[in-house]
Amino acid sequence: MAPAVLTLARNQAASPAADDAAAQLDRVFFALSDPVRRGILERLDAGALLVSELAAPFDISLQAVSRHIQVLVRAGLVHQERSGRISRCSLVAGPILAAAVWINRYSKYWQAQFDLLAAALGATGQPDQPKRKAARRKPAR
Repeated sequence: MAPAVLTLARNQAASPAADDAAAQLDRVFFALSDPVRRGILERLDAGALLVSELAAPFDISLQAVSRHIQVLVRAGLVHQERSGRISRCSLVAGPILAAAVWINRYSKYWQAQFDLLAAALGATGQPDQPKRKAARRKPAR
C-alpha cells in the first residue's frame, strides 16, 4: 500500500473516542506552550485564585490574562467559577497527567542515552588505586 493510502486507512480506523483524546491532548500541549499560561498554572498550584490575583505578576492587561485563562479552561486545565463579576480559578491536574503519560512513552529513547552515559562515566572513572597493606600491630607486651 502507498504511504498516503496507509495513513488514510489508519485515520479511518480511528475511533471517535481516540479522536477526542487526541484533540484534548492537542489542546493541553497548546495551552502549555505559552509561558504566561504555564505561569498561571504554577500560581494555581498553591490553590484557587481570583482572576485579578492571577493577573497581578504579569505585565499584560487583565483582558489578555482572561484570554489565557480561557485557553486553559478549554484545555481542561483550569476550572473557572463565576459569581457575579468575581471569577475564581482552580487547577485541574488530570489533563497534565494524560500529557505526561504520552511523553513517557518516549522515555525509552532518552533512557538509552542515560545508560550509555553511565557506562562511559564508569569506564573513565578513577583508576584503580593500589590496595593498602593492612598495618600490622605489634603484639602488646
